[in-house]
Amino acid sequence: MTFFTTDTETIVKPTVEDGDHDRFSHYVKKDEILPSTIEGTPVKALCGKVWVPTRDPKRYPVCPTCKEIMESLSND
Repeated sequence: MTFFTTDTETIVKPTVEDGDHDRFSHYVKKDEILPSTIEGTPVKALCGKVWVPTRDPKRYPVCPTCKEIMESLSND
């Protein structure tokens, strides 16, 4: 009996959005906020969105997906 294997690799390249596209505030790890502010590096929200924040998050409603994930983490 002969077995064949195929090695595959999935490369995921996140897209960086302008942070104002969907008009929501997102939850991000605290340790990512300062470097992003100073260096302009992208952050990743709980919902998976990757972007460089440039807007005041207080001006927008919270992302429903981020909110749901945060609430599920708080209940644990």
